[in-house]
Amino acid sequence: MFPRSNAAHSQVAYVTSDLDRALAVFRDDYDVPSFHVFANDTPGLVQSDGARLRIALALVGGVEIELIEPQGDSAPLFSQALPGDGSFAIRFHHVAIRVEGTLADFEAHMASFDPARHPVVWHGAMGDVLRYAYTDERAALGHFVEHVWMHPDLRAQLAGVIPAYPA
Repeated sequence: MFPRSNAAHSQVAYVTSDLDRALAVFRDDYDVPSFHVFANDTPGLVQSDGARLRIALALVGGVEIELIEPQGDSAPLFSQALPGDGSFAIRFHHVAIRVEGTLADFEAHMASFDPARHPVVWHGAMGDVLRYAYTDERAALGHFVEHVWMHPDLRAQLAGVIPAYPA
């Protein structure tokens, strides 16, 4: 699953019960001055379970840091790692593998591993410019793995809004 010629580790992601507080923690304790916070209603985004998420991204030392706040009970894949009493928490959730190339390359990547050993538990798309799928690797690794592909135009657009550190 990991050693593929057109795929590389690109992201570390955390879930949080309060995105605004998590942003302050990363700013004050981990020297990440700002993140790009995405709107909760991205046009054209289709997710396998209708999850609503607040998401923030920053690029730190060449690795994307993603903070995710699940909204209500719409995203159990993300909220299950958080305290049930609603208290503030930040918890590690997944790493991401970015697949380079075409959409067909992403499809070949996903077809290259055994779904019985690496079950896809969540997936989504945005038109023909974005695909992602999460495999459940918790039994062996303790976390999920996201596999993501972006059209180069979308990647360039995001590079223009996601802050990068060091500058």
